[in-house]
Amino acid sequence: MKTYRIAAIPADGIGPEVIAAGLQVLQAVAQRDGGFALDVQTFDWGSQFYKKHGEMMPANGLEQLKPFDAIFFGAVGAPDVPDHITLWGLRLPICQGLDQYANVRPTKIMPGIKTPLANVGPGDLDWVIIRENSEGEYSGIGGRAHRGHPQEVATEVSIFTRVGVERIMRYAFRMAQSRPRKFLTVVTKSNAQRHGMVLWDEIAAEVAEDFPDVTWDKMLVDAMTVRMTLNPQSLDTIVATNLHADILSDLAGALAGSLGVAPTANINPDGLYPSMFEPIHGSAFDITGKGIANPVAAFWTAAQMLVHLGEAVAAARLMRAVESICAKGITTPDVGGTAKTKEVTEAVIGAIRSSNI
Repeated sequence: MKTYRIAAIPADGIGPEVIAAGLQVLQAVAQRDGGFALDVQTFDWGSQFYKKHGEMMPANGLEQLKPFDAIFFGAVGAPDVPDHITLWGLRLPICQGLDQYANVRPTKIMPGIKTPLANVGPGDLDWVIIRENSEGEYSGIGGRAHRGHPQEVATEVSIFTRVGVERIMRYAFRMAQSRPRKFLTVVTKSNAQRHGMVLWDEIAAEVAEDFPDVTWDKMLVDAMTVRMTLNPQSLDTIVATNLHADILSDLAGALAGSLGVAPTANINPDGLYPSMFEPIHGSAFDITGKGIANPVAAFWTAAQMLVHLGEAVAAARLMRAVESICAKGITTPDVGGTAKTKEVTEAVIGAIRSSNI
């Protein structure tokens, strides 16, 4: 029997609640499958760790993570710790340090989940957003000078390299090629950002020549928000820069009904380092400890992790269980239900154990 080593980093806010639920579901699906097992090690890194040690994770944190097959991450951010410390102290160093350059965010309307879009239901919105995850607007290049003086200045430099852009474009075209519609939308802002974004557009056109079976178009990021809202059926696979996709994927989650059902995978496509899987809803301290956090995003990203590990059959079983429970209305308050996190988790586990296929 295969055993996969999983590093669990629950971190902040509702992260521990949804990761605990996700691990229960993962163990249930592993037992139901019978062909693999999970060896989980939990790390206590995050804002509480920072308050004790002055850092979000140990200096050798990346080295500790490298031997694992995958990372299951909760959420980062706390009201009493500055956001740039929490993000740059934990999540971004893992993504960049382990070269997880492809951020993959599938979005669809689950059965039983109400969307704010009129006349749109399951099947009408089914996207995969590919986010460049290593450079662009979140490269971390810049600085501040003359602090505290009237002439204080801060710079934030966007970095676009040919290597970085080409590899994410190839990943996006391959993703589009693998989906039934074989259709990709490249998001840009080259009308105003006339250097990096022009390079982005040029490389997209170059890479497209290697994928003649993929149809593609280009959309300015501001116009993209309108298209996502008014014509969701016109989209399928989407690729965008680090910042643009960060914003658009949150919009996508909201259009699908709630960020509580939105997953993400930070992929190292070369397999040199472990990839990281997380819900995108954030730490949500306003509901922390109330037992009402939506675990569906954690379940969905757990399914992404199973696919990445080569357990596609188990992943499909997990997603069928999640969709069946949502269709029955066993959902948390953020999507109009009354169930607790525990109740949703138990219902999904029950559906997994009773499944015939």
